[in-house]
Parts: sequence; structure tokens; C-alpha cells
Amino acid sequence: MNEIGDAALVALLRRQMTHAVARQVVAAGNLANIDTPNFRAREVDFDVTLNHAVAGTLVTTHPDHLTAAADAPAGPLTRETAGAPVRRDGNSVQIDRELLAMTDAAGDFARAQTVLAAKFRLVRYALSESR
Repeated sequence: MNEIGDAALVALLRRQMTHAVARQVVAAGNLANIDTPNFRAREVDFDVTLNHAVAGTLVTTHPDHLTAAADAPAGPLTRETAGAPVRRDGNSVQIDRELLAMTDAAGDFARAQTVLAAKFRLVRYALSESR
């Protein structure tokens, strides 16, 4: 049976919450530049960010097997939003898309926070019952 430990669960929830925050920050930055000429909307590049996060936790047996992730950026990697229509002023920010992205990220954060709170309630209950 494949079980997930407490430390692994908390680490996964932390990553989920961090990713949700990063998505909200990028969407807020896009909204802040909605009237900036030639500004291109950005989005978090989940695949690349995940690969950099995982590369830092992998153990190599030979230096040629994997490239080092020491040069990986600290924050999430972003890319220009693909397929976003560009207005006449060169700006590609769409308010509806950004508000939806922020709402989606807030929902992801809230779900992870609820699971984390339930986990801590179980720990608190176990501690109080052991007396």
C-alpha cells in the first residue's frame, strides 16, 4: 500500500499554496499594467517551474546525468500568455482572463489551506486526547 507521510503532505500543500500565490501575483501584475502600452500579459509557466523545483531534489549518481539546478531562479518562471489578442496600443492584458486566473488561484490556495488546517486539527485533537 502506498501511503503518504505527514511531512510529504505538508510539503505538497506548501507547494500548492506557493504556486497559487505566484499565479495571483502574476495576474495582479498583469492587471496593474492594463493601460501600459506594449505590455504583454504573462502567466506562470507551470511545467518549467515544476521541473526546476524537482531538479533541486533529485540525487545524481554521476555528474553527467543531470544538469545542476543551482542556477534556477528563486521564484516562478513566467512566459508571455499564448494566444492573447493584442489591442491597438500593443497591450495584451484582458481583465476577464486575469480576474478568472486570480479567482482560480484563490480557490486552489483555499483548498490547500483547508486540508492543512484539518491536518493540524487532527494533531491538536491527538495531543489533547493523550492527556
